[in-house]
Amino acid sequence: MDLQLTGKTAVVTGGSKGIGLDVVRLLLAEGVRVVTGSRTVTPELKETGAVPVTVDLSTSDGPAHLIAAAVRELGGIDILVNNVGVSDSGEMAKDSLLNLAELPDEEWERSFNLHFYSALRAIRAALPTLTERAGVVINVSAIAARDLSAGPVNYGVAKGALNALTKAVAAQFGAQGVRAVTVSPGPVSTGVWTDPDGFIGTLAKTQGVTVEALQAEALAGLGASTGRVSTPEEVARLIVFAASPNNITGHDIVIDGGVLKTL
Repeated sequence: MDLQLTGKTAVVTGGSKGIGLDVVRLLLAEGVRVVTGSRTVTPELKETGAVPVTVDLSTSDGPAHLIAAAVRELGGIDILVNNVGVSDSGEMAKDSLLNLAELPDEEWERSFNLHFYSALRAIRAALPTLTERAGVVINVSAIAARDLSAGPVNYGVAKGALNALTKAVAAQFGAQGVRAVTVSPGPVSTGVWTDPDGFIGTLAKTQGVTVEALQAEALAGLGASTGRVSTPEEVARLIVFAASPNNITGHDIVIDGGVLKTL
């Protein structure tokens, strides 16, 4: 299936590993020129041939720096994928043990800076070129925005704000040809789920159980209809499809194996 992306340009945040890395790979395979921003450049990212920009996207000027570098490299941006997130699984694991009354301001700020403000700032910086090219914004959220049992409360609330941001972009800039879509994964077999020092691994250590045991318990608790987690490539394929020419905008597309069961 030809997704009609050949010759397009894209910026992917958090493209050094996990879902972002697979998005980079699939976009390149579709003939898209890609710039990606992350704090580190992994060997796997180097192998893709994408243009890496080393940047901390949780800072106030990081997203604008990335967009400026991408415009210089690409001449303009057709696709913006705001994927960056969960930079510190240890902190996320600690946050998951606290309720909103117990979480200090700095943890709310850390989560919002990474999961909401990084996307807002990147979108604002990219809007001149996105409106010129009738581009598309894909915000990678999470089912935690709809089900706060699926992650720390500050993470879920930040992702909920990201979902609302998608609708605002679609409504305010749709007349200028800009689309905005949210893709919300459930559990995904990235390092957050699989690494010994990831989110699940860190929680397993605090509970004195194996990673495998806690993975099974978490999956059973979430009640995925498919009985398994999604792969990064499965999520990336959905993101790349959403970025291809279509008439979807302002909506949240869920890929969670049937965890969410409400209409």
